[in-house]
Amino acid sequence: MKKTQIGVIGLGKMGSGLAQQAAEKGYPVIGMDIRARPDLETDNLHVVTTIAELAKGLERPRKVFLYIPAGAAVDGLIDKLLPHFEEGDIIVDGGNSYWGDSIRRAERLQAQGIYFLDCGTSGGPAGARHGACYMVGGEDAAVSQLQGFFVETAVPDGFLHTGPAGSGHYVKLVHNGIEFGMLQAIGEGMGMLTHFRDKLDISAILGLWNNGSVVRSWLVQLMKQMYDQEGQSFDVPSYIEDTGEVNWLVADALRMEVPIPVISQSIMQLFTSRDQDPTWAKAIAMMRHGFGGHPYGEDEGLKHERRFGRVGEYPMPQDDKG
Repeated sequence: MKKTQIGVIGLGKMGSGLAQQAAEKGYPVIGMDIRARPDLETDNLHVVTTIAELAKGLERPRKVFLYIPAGAAVDGLIDKLLPHFEEGDIIVDGGNSYWGDSIRRAERLQAQGIYFLDCGTSGGPAGARHGACYMVGGEDAAVSQLQGFFVETAVPDGFLHTGPAGSGHYVKLVHNGIEFGMLQAIGEGMGMLTHFRDKLDISAILGLWNNGSVVRSWLVQLMKQMYDQEGQSFDVPSYIEDTGEVNWLVADALRMEVPIPVISQSIMQLFTSRDQDPTWAKAIAMMRHGFGGHPYGEDEGLKHERRFGRVGEYPMPQDDKG
């Protein structure tokens, strides 16, 4: 049975991985990037550098995946595609676009008879290359044409048609929020392990946790992998970078009045990692110095008081019964 031909625009880590995986599984692929990529050329994968070449080479109805950064660039690319596309063609946004933007884009393209699918893609570059997790929103008529492709390039049970336009990117956004909360919890756990009175074998503990414990997960596995890769040390920069999508989720939660305290706090902690010379801390130090004469900077006397100022523990009710 002949497999459907696809186009992939944006041959970065995600786009190139998907294009290569699809080609290896027998799908004819035309990739497009602003720079030549002869390294990707195979019998099933041809690379072009212009939209005109891409559109001309694709069988109708055309099916094109976009793997470019979210934002105005997606709208700009759609503008460039439209003169070359026809009724019935399908555009799939596989990036991390905002779900509200995806609804708007779907409505715009629907008016011209072109389908738009928002495809949240999880699993990172390795997933795109070897088997991804797809969350796809959009019309049934378009999804059905690509369902075989999604199933074959996903991990087992790694494809779901989540609902109408916008739902795929919305589900992916919630997924990313959960991811940030989990990262924060694991990170805090690492901090606690390093503060035990004796040195603990953190690598062995992480390996143990991923064998039958309640917290076993790919992120715990990844934490062990990266910890070992860094020489069983946390000696890396503490500045945490991100692309900002989870900020959208927090803003949505505020508008929807949905409480997401763990996810919201994980974003605040991310911001804190970037605050290398915090004004807020200096302001608090100034006020404490003003009302209580508290010193600026570290003070050995206060360190001692912090540690030894309390003699006993909080008495529990049963302790009073004698």
